[in-house]
Amino acid sequence: MSQKSRFSETMRIDISPDVLKDSAQRGKRGVVVSPHARRKRTPTSRIGRTPGDGQEHYQDLLQSLYDAAVVTDLVGNILDVNLRALDFLQYEREELIGMHILRLIPGSDDGLIDTLLENLQDERFTLIQAYCQRNDETVFAAEIAVNKLNLDELCLCFFIRDVTRRRLAEEMMQTEHNAIQNAGNGIAIADLEGKLEYLNPAMLLTFGFKDPEELLGHNIKELWPDETSANELIELIMREADRAWTCDIEAVRQDGTPTDLQVSAACNRDADDNPTGMVFSFTDISERTRAEEAERQVERHRVMLESLGAACHHLGQPATVLLANIGLITQKLEGADTEMDEVLTSSIEAVENLSRILHKLNAVNEYRTTQYLESSAGDAAPESRILDIDSRDDGLQPEAP
Repeated sequence: MSQKSRFSETMRIDISPDVLKDSAQRGKRGVVVSPHARRKRTPTSRIGRTPGDGQEHYQDLLQSLYDAAVVTDLVGNILDVNLRALDFLQYEREELIGMHILRLIPGSDDGLIDTLLENLQDERFTLIQAYCQRNDETVFAAEIAVNKLNLDELCLCFFIRDVTRRRLAEEMMQTEHNAIQNAGNGIAIADLEGKLEYLNPAMLLTFGFKDPEELLGHNIKELWPDETSANELIELIMREADRAWTCDIEAVRQDGTPTDLQVSAACNRDADDNPTGMVFSFTDISERTRAEEAERQVERHRVMLESLGAACHHLGQPATVLLANIGLITQKLEGADTEMDEVLTSSIEAVENLSRILHKLNAVNEYRTTQYLESSAGDAAPESRILDIDSRDDGLQPEAP
């Protein structure tokens, strides 16, 4: 390994927040500094106290730092701090000078200093993810960068940054990621041109894919039934970026089977509120579509049956009158004209048959059709089918799907 690459390395040490509970049980500050460490304390009289030899520039730099800065000797005893450290840690300067740095980092022990010294032997930085404890015993998430300074003697410098907001944001992002990964509806993120950049597992399941690589990099328009409607939706998303859009499409899964989907789409933005792409949510509504179609079919059948009942009611009375009148005519002309007798007998049979049909229609409580004519469109063509009233005496059954 080259000398340059060794200097550029950064070691990271994570001190789990779980240790805070254990630290609280061990005492007010949570750390016990060994007597051996105290005896090895480096003299502090020349650090940040005597002007000259660059000390004024050192103090100017120390106090102007954005991060809290704590300078210690090689054992960990605090030699100097800046004003930012006093604000963060809520101590007076006199309280911090001489205190051991480990008292500010719950869950740490003497081994941390040894690790730092070992890692910094080539003047590399070490990054510590931990919690720092204030004077009032409250804690905050901190990122601590440690390096060695060669002032009047070698020192350790701890640059402490409060990352509570960042930690909360990261935890929220992780929570949101987990929610998206485990969502029941398919979620996809595409760039401004529609190229897919992210898919959750439900998205793969919705379209019948097994590996994200089968879709990543492809344009989301390829999942649409037609490119025109896809272009129209994308144009709306980008033109009115403050709105979310919803539409229903009939897509085709990878195996060629159709599926009904509800698509919700919105513009994706960066931290500066600039559009960076689009977010799509796909919900399988096939079951809902079938249920709605079944409800519409039932409603159509109900209306038709009611219409049949009304027709039977209105036709029943004229049929009765016709039958009675033909009977009277038959009595009047009985034996007078044999040919007319046959016509009247045929008419009476027709009217009686009409009455039976009206009775059957009036008794229908379920709707089913049967093939009546040959059709080039097939047996299912509406013009080739009529109401089936002869399949059962107690009513008609719905047509098999």
